[in-house]
Amino acid sequence: MKIFISADIEGISGVATIQQLVNNGEYQRFRKLMTAEVNAAIRGAFNGGADEIIVADGHGNMSNIIIEELDPRARLVSGNNRVMCQLEGLDDTFDGIIFIGHHGRESATNAVISHTLAGICVKEMKINDQVIGETEMNAFVAGSLNIPALFISGDDQYIEEVKKTLPDIESVVVKYARDRLAAELIHPEIVRKEIEGKVAVSLKLANTIKPLKLSGPITYEIEFKGPQQAHMTSTIPSVTMLSPTRITFTCEDMVTAYKHMWGCVIIAMAATNGVLGHANA
Repeated sequence: MKIFISADIEGISGVATIQQLVNNGEYQRFRKLMTAEVNAAIRGAFNGGADEIIVADGHGNMSNIIIEELDPRARLVSGNNRVMCQLEGLDDTFDGIIFIGHHGRESATNAVISHTLAGICVKEMKINDQVIGETEMNAFVAGSLNIPALFISGDDQYIEEVKKTLPDIESVVVKYARDRLAAELIHPEIVRKEIEGKVAVSLKLANTIKPLKLSGPITYEIEFKGPQQAHMTSTIPSVTMLSPTRITFTCEDMVTAYKHMWGCVIIAMAATNGVLGHANA
């Protein structure tokens, strides 16, 4: 059984503020907590019947997990030069996908450090008129490859949000959101034991979980926080401006649409402070 783990950091136990995740703060401490929580999922997956695991580091520069502290039975996708963002390495050979440390979508609730993929520029994303966060979006991509989403961990409001789309997914609440930048924390050792146990259960139920799928062409709508961000994505010929801050595009399949979305977000992030331009080399 081959399992893909998509790992983020905002939904890790112990994380409550942005300052904890920046280099001049407590970042090194929380990298260790992220790695330990991923290890709990790896142990659970092997206990549940996995024989191969790929972990994709999906936060920030996507090189947060400490490889020398990672369970050696798993392989790690690290680094941010990717065409598939948080799903780099995913293909139709996998039997399930697990989400560790993910978070709520932008502006939906008080979920801890809620945002959608790039908080600096994205205000809202829709797929075929459904407002989605990162987990739902990634689950749709996996579903298009016939891969079921098996497990999520994060704060209580994130879990509630995702279960509206994935009601049967196994989950562990690692903290309780009190505000976007405050949480009631559960001790990491308790969280890891629960993740290990629930991930094992989720793999044993994998054959009963249907992949999350959409049929037909895939239409994204993305609302950005600034008009400069939306405007520069229109350099992609298939992008249509719906308003000064909102764009849309349609692709024939989910994987292509996901890559298209990621390209738009990369451009929007670069355009946030007007850094796009010609460079001589």
